[in-house]
Parts: sequence; structure tokens; C-alpha cells
Amino acid sequence: MIISFCGHSTYIEKENHQTQVLQILESEIGDKEAEFFLGEYGCFDSFAYKCAKIYQKNHANAKLIYITPYIKSKKDILDQASRFDEIIYPPLETVPKRYAIFHRNRWIVDNSDVIITYIEHSFGGAFEMYKYAQKQHKKIYNLTRQTKHPKIIPFL
Repeated sequence: MIISFCGHSTYIEKENHQTQVLQILESEIGDKEAEFFLGEYGCFDSFAYKCAKIYQKNHANAKLIYITPYIKSKKDILDQASRFDEIIYPPLETVPKRYAIFHRNRWIVDNSDVIITYIEHSFGGAFEMYKYAQKQHKKIYNLTRQTKHPKIIPFL
């Protein structure tokens, strides 16, 4: 099973969010093999990494995978390699750099089973990723208590 995360870069962690995410992961994954597709572009990505790392400590069959939109410097790759179990560079060589994150996000959605989100407003890259996931009929959990988007499953 592949779990991905999608949220605003300005995300501020709430007291109960970590518990909520870990409950979702236990419910969806249990003891099955799991891969977490993760990014590194803002506060929600940092929160997602933290939650996936905690889950991995108790489940040896979970892998943390960094999905990079760019070919990075050797220093950046070594840093990511020390924190993640694997690094994947989707086939984006022909995509202009300014669109790479957008295309990387679509690739993540296409290859994910479940997406955990924090979507509060209807603009930006996280919202675009959510809309695409919705069109692809992915199972989506949103950590916000209220949502104007009826197909997002709010986790209360």
C-alpha cells in the first residue's frame, strides 16, 4: 500500500493531528507492507515525514520514500539518502523546472492508494493535488475539521 501526503506549506501542526494520522495509518495499513511517498517543500511535508517516521519505528515493513521533482546536487541527494529509505525521480526530464512539482504531484497521486491531506483553502499546489486525487477517485483523509469539499473525508 502506498500512502501519500498533501498539505499547505504554511501548515501549523495542531495538538491532535499526529494522533489522527497515526490512527489513519493503523486503520489503513495495519501490518501490511507500506510505502510513504514524501516531499520536502513546506511545513506539512515536515509533519508528514515525522508521522511516517514514527509509524516506521513500530512497523518494520514501512518504507520512507522521497519523491524528488528535480535532479539535485550530490550534497542534497546525500542528505535525502540519510533520511529516507529510497529516492525516486519520476520520469520528468522533459518537464520545465517550473512545472516539475506540479507533475511530480500528479505522479504521486497516480501511484498512491491513500492520501492524507490538510486542505483549508481552494488555491495553491496542495489544493490542485487534492483536486487531481479526487478526479482519480483516491481515498482522501483531510485533517481539517471542516471542509467545503464533500468528497474529502474529514477525520474528526
